[in-house]
Amino acid sequence: MTRSSLRRPRRLTAATLAITASMLLASCANSESNRGAGESADSGSTLEIGMVNEQTEPGTPNKGGTLTFSGFSSVTTLDPAKSQVAGAVGGSELGAIYDSLMRYDPIEKTFVPQLAQSLDPSSDSKTWTLKLRDGVKFSDGTTLDSKAVVDSINRYVNNKGPQSSLWAAKVASMDAPDASTVIFNLIDPWTGIQSMLSTGPGMIVAPTAQQGDQFTPIGAGAFTLEKFTPNEELLLAARPDYHGGAPNIDKLKLISIVGAQPTAEALKTGGIDAAYMRTLTPILDLIESGYPGFIDIPSLGYIANVNMAEGRPGSDLRVRQAMALAIDPETLNTRVNNGKGLPGQEIFQDTSRWHNDVAPIGVDPAKAKELLDQAKADGYDGKVTFLSIQEPSSQATALAVQAMLNAVGFDVQIEYVTSASDVTKRVLVDHDYDMGTGALSLSEADPFERLYTNLKTGGRNNATGYSDPQMDVLLDELGVATTDEDKKTVLAEIQQRATDTVPWQIWGNVPTLDVWNKNVHGLQQSIDGIMFFDEAWKE
Repeated sequence: MTRSSLRRPRRLTAATLAITASMLLASCANSESNRGAGESADSGSTLEIGMVNEQTEPGTPNKGGTLTFSGFSSVTTLDPAKSQVAGAVGGSELGAIYDSLMRYDPIEKTFVPQLAQSLDPSSDSKTWTLKLRDGVKFSDGTTLDSKAVVDSINRYVNNKGPQSSLWAAKVASMDAPDASTVIFNLIDPWTGIQSMLSTGPGMIVAPTAQQGDQFTPIGAGAFTLEKFTPNEELLLAARPDYHGGAPNIDKLKLISIVGAQPTAEALKTGGIDAAYMRTLTPILDLIESGYPGFIDIPSLGYIANVNMAEGRPGSDLRVRQAMALAIDPETLNTRVNNGKGLPGQEIFQDTSRWHNDVAPIGVDPAKAKELLDQAKADGYDGKVTFLSIQEPSSQATALAVQAMLNAVGFDVQIEYVTSASDVTKRVLVDHDYDMGTGALSLSEADPFERLYTNLKTGGRNNATGYSDPQMDVLLDELGVATTDEDKKTVLAEIQQRATDTVPWQIWGNVPTLDVWNKNVHGLQQSIDGIMFFDEAWKE
């Protein structure tokens, strides 16, 4: 039997907003287009969600060796309760140590058991029953049983892990009627528990991991810790007693190379074997060069946040509307990506399975000027500050936004800071900004969680201060929708409400790429760009 058949029978982090220099790409431009509502920018990109440069069946896996993976950002903690677990932020690294109860199959667009044997809902989706696989052990030799699952999730919630508030709002209680069964009793119908159990809450830490204030990364994944230097290197060793069989590779070396282009060059020269990328130009180059991988296109990948606090320009809906009508995503795409990017004002572009036909706000500088003049007549002076990282691509974005807004009557000043973490602190923690570029990166698997935490009145990650009772109702309706059809219906209403109330300035999407060398095989994808390495091997 193969391993595949065995497997299948308010803490704020920089990752929450995913503000990165690599996605702030634009050139200074004046927009002369005049597209009305419903006429969104056309993408010159041929990118689609799915595998690229698929490999032929490679034959019998080789054994041994070290696989080196470059993540998007350096790993700073090995505790799933202290990290936003996603492909861009330690998700693959932590998954190697802990595995996850469930996994999202992005090809089949469904959740499948990983450490679990099954996860089944009741007819009303208010009770979910998890069955664990037999014989799964933590790396310290203790058994992964139902009590360990319940205790680990409770620890995650008590430690206020990034997804803990939503979990607490949705899950009334957990029962462990026997050693292999966990029953989740929900407050309302909810399918998002599958997503949760594929990320941080589903990465189960061993009972022995926490001893007082001391935490040791002990999980049930395919690898164990050999060396960890925060922000530099994580070296893992294969577990011969992994429940799916010993991994093919002996060692897994996890690093983070600063900059997308150097990462791509390292892949080409063999300095690394695999990487997670989210910058368009090197992504397109690697695809055109024949490198195999998986393209994902999270929604709301390229947006601007506008502070709506009292006294800020964005507190006036007319100002936010004027900004959206003045800034042309197609101009940004043409100047930056030679027309090959993914511009648009929709929440869900046509690359997404959640796409709908509701018209976005459109681009109309004349109307923008009219709205801005109305706001000025009521006392607004037209001044707005744009927060930007002081590096070339971000500076170009800032200048382009400044030019298009000034063209309709705004007076935009650019304020530069030195790093993405500075932007994150100003936007998410201090709320000390007028306008700044960011991203929500909504997962195709389940967009509810990030929409809820970013749009809901008082939400944990609501960086703009947006508050709209009608949107709150729609978010609650999305949370209890249990079929894709029902979710799409509510998401269309959310798009319409977003068109009316402008919670963000939407400029397009940024693709991500899980990519590897042609001599690498067996990598598996999960939710949000997370990869698993237990079946990986090198020719």
